[in-house]
Amino acid sequence: MGQHDCPFCRLEANRPRLESEFAVAFPDAFPVAEGHTLVVPKRHVAGLFDLPEEEQAAVWRLVAQVRASLLADLRPDGFIVGVNDGPAAGQTVMHAHVHVIPRRHGDVPDPRGGVRWVVPDKAAYWAGGRP
Repeated sequence: MGQHDCPFCRLEANRPRLESEFAVAFPDAFPVAEGHTLVVPKRHVAGLFDLPEEEQAAVWRLVAQVRASLLADLRPDGFIVGVNDGPAAGQTVMHAHVHVIPRRHGDVPDPRGGVRWVVPDKAAYWAGGRP
């Protein structure tokens, strides 16, 4: 997918929530929780680590701002902040982005293991590998 086909490079003007010189934040089109937000560099690169250091730092500063805003607005009990870096890691839109996902007690039966569930056989390490 090139820059011209990239949904993050073709955002509707009314979609962004927060913006900085190098990054923009907007609601995920397919949210897994209320408030699920993406923080995306303005520069079209596939991976977050392809950005110059200053732009990476700007992305993380905006992640912190998004988290603070969601905390004030939605008062969640926690967050998942994650990056899928490459197709093998589950990245489907080849424009770098960070997910900021508010979580609430009880939104899943047992949240332990969090991101470890991408490899289910290794997620529940406290139970010998499987719940």
